[in-house]
Formats: sequence, structure tokens, C-alpha cells
Amino acid sequence: MSDLQPLDPLVTAERWHAEGRSVAVATVIQTWGSAPRPAGSHLTVDGEGNFEGSVSGGCVEGAVIGEAQEVIATGHPKMLEFGVADETAWRVGLSCGGTIRIHVERLG
Repeated sequence: MSDLQPLDPLVTAERWHAEGRSVAVATVIQTWGSAPRPAGSHLTVDGEGNFEGSVSGGCVEGAVIGEAQEVIATGHPKMLEFGVADETAWRVGLSCGGTIRIHVERLG
């Protein structure tokens, strides 16, 4: 058994911000139906595209990272919503066919 614990994305965000990096935090605020990650899940992204944590997976995660970099650049928070019909769920990374709402904001 390993002594390594997964990093808390909010602790990572705090550390990166203290190091002078531009940082955004994405938070799952609501889910409908089945979703890969529960409400309260976080993804921390810096201006270089480094990230820690998870809000969904698949193509959704990549889209959130891209949106987070825009939020870092503009300073304007965003509310994102992703959802698909069951027959297309696997293609975009929502294997359960659920819908998720994610808030993205810049720190600092």
C-alpha cells in the first residue's frame, strides 16, 4: 500500500497561486442523472495548461481546461453546461448520459 495521497486540487490551486502562477478553478456545481464526478468536484488549471483534479473526464475535461485558460486570460467567470443523449454519451466522455454544470473562476 502506497503512502502517497492524491493531491487536493484546491491545495494545488493555493500553492500555484502563491508561486505566482495564473490559476482558475472549475467546480461541478450540479449534476442531473448519472455523471462521472459528483457536485463539489474540482479541477485546477494554470495559464500553461497544467491541471490537477477532475470534473468529468473525456472530451468534457479538455473543454473545461480550454475554457479555464480563457477565464484566466479575461478574468470573467463562466458557467458551463455539458449534457448529451444516451446514444451519444460515450463519444463525448459522458459515459452515463448525464448532464453537468461547472463554474469556472480565476483566483486572485
